[in-house]
Amino acid sequence: MSARPVSGAITGDLLRERARALRPVLEARVPEADAARRLPEQTIADLQDAGIFRILQPARWGGLEMHPQVFFDVQTTLASACPSTAWVLGVVGVHSWQLALFPLEAQQEVWDQDSSVLISSSYAPVGKVQKVDGGFRLSGRWSFSSGSDHCQWVFLGAFCPPAEGARGPDMRTFLVPRRDYRIEDTWHVSGLKGTGSNDIVVDDVFVPEHRTHAFKDGFMCRSPGNEVNPAPLYRLPFGQIFVRSVSSGAIGMLDGALAAYLDYQRSRVASADGQKIAEDALAQHASAEAEATLDELRLVLARNFDEMMRHAESGEKLPVERRVKFRYDSSRVVPRCVEAIDRLFTASGGRAIFSGNPVQRFFQDVHAARAHYANNPDKPGRNAGAVLFGQPNTDFFI
Repeated sequence: MSARPVSGAITGDLLRERARALRPVLEARVPEADAARRLPEQTIADLQDAGIFRILQPARWGGLEMHPQVFFDVQTTLASACPSTAWVLGVVGVHSWQLALFPLEAQQEVWDQDSSVLISSSYAPVGKVQKVDGGFRLSGRWSFSSGSDHCQWVFLGAFCPPAEGARGPDMRTFLVPRRDYRIEDTWHVSGLKGTGSNDIVVDDVFVPEHRTHAFKDGFMCRSPGNEVNPAPLYRLPFGQIFVRSVSSGAIGMLDGALAAYLDYQRSRVASADGQKIAEDALAQHASAEAEATLDELRLVLARNFDEMMRHAESGEKLPVERRVKFRYDSSRVVPRCVEAIDRLFTASGGRAIFSGNPVQRFFQDVHAARAHYANNPDKPGRNAGAVLFGQPNTDFFI
């Protein structure tokens, strides 16, 4: 097995320090990433060299098997400099965690020769599936596969034909190698421009049974990979890890927007009346609200994963009621950050609409993040409220 080496004793604090050190470099590359509509190859190499893609990867494959909070701390730090980089890290880096849930044979196919290989995804269950001997035939087109140009495999969502006597749909993730799909360049967007979230097209390819992962196994925290990757990290509910990978980056976007706003406004004088912006009530309140929102969202994120990990480490099941609440907490992150960044944007004056203004860049990127299905709080909120009233949970993506 070959792997990109990660030198020295790796700790969570060291990874956080490496992420902070990358911020100036990543910020300088934002124009390049936006123009190319994908991350520069050097950015992927920098993340690999820092060991950042290995945070959630199993130790048996050269990974670090760390507490999820380390992963999300690194993601939010990078998002304060380049939201596109943080987005790709979130949705690609979390795939090392999910691959650990697949049967060992699938893990070997991906990582046996090179454990630094990356996987992109598009989980929407839009694929057409036919059951055949030993596996399935898969076809379809999937959108929004972020970072796909840098990956050699992809996770794709689809419903399998239900087995005889089965209860409910059998939604699965299908693991497909690069040779069996093509990437179509469709990513012309207003925000998160550098994520390269292009379309994946599959034309009637065979996917063996061992290269599928059932959503019900992720929900029950009893996946085939748990036999070879027994660490508590891999007994967390699939839905809790995934939704946070697309919401937590917004915390870093708000952090970056606030820093840019304060830097821009600190010595500025309003052209209309000559008042110092730092003395303006609107500017002061927008800044205070942004900082308070950051504090709240970080505390909830840390509390939730600490609680989840305590249950996983003790072998206790996380109550469905808590999973429902945590899912709703995640769905609220991006809308809360949108509100705070919108206030900063509004308080920035007319100059904020120019493309070179960093507040405007965070404004565009956080609105793009809000468009993700998992970042819509309506259904999770209704479900959470219903559960409080004693009604049954209706969301199995928790």
